Amino acid sequence: MKFIYSKWNDLSLTDEARLEKLFSLFSYILLQTSGDVNEALDWLNQLDEQYKFFDENLTLSEFINQLKEKGYIEDTDGMFTLKSKGEMRVRQDAFKEIFGNLKKSADGFHESPLSGKGIERNNTTKKYQFGDQPQNIDTTQTLSNAFRREGIDNFSLNEDDIEIYDTEHQTSAATVLLVDISHSMILYGEDRITPAKQVALGLSELILSKYRKDSLNIVLFGDEAREVSVSELPFVSVGPFHTNTKAGLELARHILSRKKNANKQIFMITDGKPSAIYEPGTHSRKIYKNSWGLDPKIINKTLDEAVACRRDKIKITTFMIAQDPYLVEFIQEFTKANHGKAYYSSLNDLGEQVFVDYLKNKSRYED
Repeated sequence: MKFIYSKWNDLSLTDEARLEKLFSLFSYILLQTSGDVNEALDWLNQLDEQYKFFDENLTLSEFINQLKEKGYIEDTDGMFTLKSKGEMRVRQDAFKEIFGNLKKSADGFHESPLSGKGIERNNTTKKYQFGDQPQNIDTTQTLSNAFRREGIDNFSLNEDDIEIYDTEHQTSAATVLLVDISHSMILYGEDRITPAKQVALGLSELILSKYRKDSLNIVLFGDEAREVSVSELPFVSVGPFHTNTKAGLELARHILSRKKNANKQIFMITDGKPSAIYEPGTHSRKIYKNSWGLDPKIINKTLDEAVACRRDKIKITTFMIAQDPYLVEFIQEFTKANHGKAYYSSLNDLGEQVFVDYLKNKSRYED
């Protein structure tokens, strides 16, 4: 996502709308500072010098007070820290930014095309069948059918008169989002980790607010792989790491093996080739690394993990935010090994592509 800064025009916004815009901007800056509130406020102050966000009606100090009053941040011994409500706000802003763009270019949420005893009511109706839930009866259409058949004076209700609102079959899926935190995610003057975190936060909010039967686990992979909670996401930063794709996939597969959901998938956001694996047969988790090319030892072990996921009926969708020819060739082999999918994405449409694919998968799954 890109913010385009221009001179602030407070005449075009109400005070409340102005605050909301500033809150959203502050949320995005927090992702870039890995949740460091003090650094984010410093950035905001520097941006104000050029773009004049604040004036006598709303100073930076007053904005900080608003952040505290809203419960987004707190002052601890002169240092500001992000509170749980602030973490939620960052997640919600990420969702709004991505889904707002999605609604302009896609059809929105897509449920399964199957009709069934689901929980989401359609505007269409169907004839009553044994087992349909009474609360879904279309009273108006049902009475109309009875009056049309017998007339008002001889009213009687038959089973054939009853119309039921159709419902959409709700599905559940277990998803692991794999996020690359290797050093290349901030190399070459391009910040790739902030959009990746924004996608993770937005997807988390989508599932928490819309698809509560679904589960989402987040795994970071660099030299090693580790799981993080949604609340930790704003504080994630890139390290001086290699890319241990195999370790990330292996941890994701183990997480999904414990899920009862019939539908299991991995979304992987990465920009580089696998450049590290754990040495086989060691208990110390010693890492074998090779940064200079597509090392056959590393590539073969990574492809083995893709096959293992396929055998466990776990589909991998890769979102590659780099398009070097040798990387494309590897991803093609990787995708073939898993029978998965791959997208070559720009940073600007990464979130939209992840959301669209998630919703498309939802429409195909069956309980």
